Amino acid sequence: MRVHKSGKPFDDPSGDRLRDWLGIGPDQFYDLNKVAVVPMAFCFPGYDAKGSDLPPPRICGETWHKRVMQALGHVRLTVLVGGYAHKYHLGVKTGVTETVKAWSDRAPAVFTLPHPSWRNTAWLKKNPWFEADLLPDLRREVQKALHD
Repeated sequence: MRVHKSGKPFDDPSGDRLRDWLGIGPDQFYDLNKVAVVPMAFCFPGYDAKGSDLPPPRICGETWHKRVMQALGHVRLTVLVGGYAHKYHLGVKTGVTETVKAWSDRAPAVFTLPHPSWRNTAWLKKNPWFEADLLPDLRREVQKALHD
């Protein structure tokens, strides 16, 4: 809801964690000449009965994603954040853990990440390879992409 109210994607603690993973600060992250943040939902889908975010409405992808990606043209580095992005952009049927574990199969052009939500803190503790192996390569590729 905080992001919805601010109008800025990842303008919350999840965004802080994502920017840390990427190795960049808000100035670079929100620089439209360097970074494009393309959400899976172009609106806030609301909450379910348990207080979790609802999934992105299918109509968003069907209406906007192809157009947005075509408008971006050549993309040096794509970072897919969360299972919905993995499934939509890669067509994978695997879960987040398996998809993220296979990150090196797609690197250096594409990196798959879990969602940076606080709800995934336990996942991060169970998967120390993410921080030890994936993040250094991701940060290196982000710096290359920003300075090419």
